[in-house]
Amino acid sequence: MKKWLEDIFGNLRSIKVIERPSAELCLACRARSLLCGKSYCPILIKAKSFLRRVEGVKEKVSGSSPPAIFVGRINYPHVYIGPMSPNYFGDTKILDTPELWLGKDFMEILDYRVSLFRGKVRAKVSEAEEESRLIQNLQEIVLSDDPVDLELYFEKEPTYTLILDDDSQPFGPSAKLKALKVSNPKTDRRVEKVYYDRDLKASDAILKLYRDGVYVSKIQRVLSAGMLGLRGKRKLVPTRWSITAVDDILSKGLLEDIKSFPPINEYRVYSFNYLDNYYVGIFFPENWSFEWIEAWFPKTHWNLYGMEVALLGDYEEYFGKFGYSSVGGCYYACRLAVCEALWREKRQAKVLVLREIHPGYLLPLGVWNVREAIRGMLRGKYEKFNHLKEALNFAFKNLTIPFNKWLKVSHILKQSLYQKRMEEFLDGKF
Repeated sequence: MKKWLEDIFGNLRSIKVIERPSAELCLACRARSLLCGKSYCPILIKAKSFLRRVEGVKEKVSGSSPPAIFVGRINYPHVYIGPMSPNYFGDTKILDTPELWLGKDFMEILDYRVSLFRGKVRAKVSEAEEESRLIQNLQEIVLSDDPVDLELYFEKEPTYTLILDDDSQPFGPSAKLKALKVSNPKTDRRVEKVYYDRDLKASDAILKLYRDGVYVSKIQRVLSAGMLGLRGKRKLVPTRWSITAVDDILSKGLLEDIKSFPPINEYRVYSFNYLDNYYVGIFFPENWSFEWIEAWFPKTHWNLYGMEVALLGDYEEYFGKFGYSSVGGCYYACRLAVCEALWREKRQAKVLVLREIHPGYLLPLGVWNVREAIRGMLRGKYEKFNHLKEALNFAFKNLTIPFNKWLKVSHILKQSLYQKRMEEFLDGKF
C-alpha cells in the first residue's frame, strides 16, 4: 500500500510564489501540495472566522468520543495521531458520522466538527502492530460500536485552528496529548473479527466489513488505525488517504459484479441540490464507463480569483482507471455511490455525473458531501427517455452552465454524440 499512497500523494512543490493563483492551479492543488509556493493555503485561511472557543477547556477534555481518531499525513511516515472528543458526554455519534449529515446545513456540520478536540502525539506509521499503550487505546476506541468515554490531558491549552481539505471532514482545535484514559468501550464484533484475522488482506477486510453493513466512514477509521491487513504489514494510514482508499476499493469490488449485469433499458436523468451544489446524473443504456465533472463558479473557494466558471473532470472506460484521478477524492466518492445504486438494481450503465459548485458552498467539507449527495440523488426518482437527445435536453435544464461548455471537457458526451452521428450516418439519416 505504501507505494500506492506515495504515487497518489507525491511531494510536489512550486518554488515560485503566485499571489493570485488561477482556478486551474487551485483545482489541481486543492491545498494538497501548495503549488502556489506559499507556506499556507490562502483560500483556506478564511476558515478561522468560523471557529468558536469552548469555554472552560484548558488542559483537559472529558467527553464521549463518537468514536473518532485522527492520523495526519504531514512528514509521513512520522505523523501526528490521536483521539478526538467533545467536552461533554452523551450520544455524540453524529459528530463523526457523515452518513447522518445529509440535509444538515453548512454551519450545523461545521459545528459538529469544531466541537471535537484532537489530542496529538507523533508516531511512526509502522507502530500499528507494536502495541504501545497509545496505539492500543486508539484501536480500542475505533473498535467500539458506540461513543466511548475519554479523558484527554493536554500539555497546554488547545490551539483553535480549523483544518480543511477537499477529502476529509473539517478538524477543529488540537493540542499535544500528555495522557489518555478510555472507559466503557463496547466492541463492534464485525470489526473485531477482521482485526484479529492476520491472514486477511486489507482490501478483503474492507469488502467484508462493507458487506456486513459497517458504515463507510467507520471502515475508513479502522483502516486509518492500522487494524487491517496481513500480519507484519499493518500500518497507520493518514485519515485523508484512508478515505480515498476505501472508496476506491469498495467501488472496484462492486464493479466486479456490476460488469456481469445487463445494461439498463433506457436513458435516465437524476438531479439533486445540496449546500449550493447542483448535481445531475445521466445514465446511458450501455456497458460500464464513468465520468465525473466539477464546475466551480467564481467566488467559490477553488475559484476565488477567477472571472469565469472553471471546469475539471476525469473518466474511466470499461476496464477501469489507471493512476490517481486528477479531480481527487470526489471522483472515488461519487463512483462508489454510483456503483452502489447499480449493484442494488443488478444493472450496469455508462454514467456521467455533473456537479456545479456555487458560491453558497462556503468552504470544503470533505468528499463525504459528494458521496452522500449522490447516494441521496440515486435513491430518488429519475426521468427516463428513449432517445439521447431528449435525455440531454432535460438534463441541462437542471444546470446553469450551457451544454456546450460541458461538451468541451466531457469525454462521454463527445463519445456519445459521435457514436450517435455515426449510427445516423449508417442508417442514411445524414
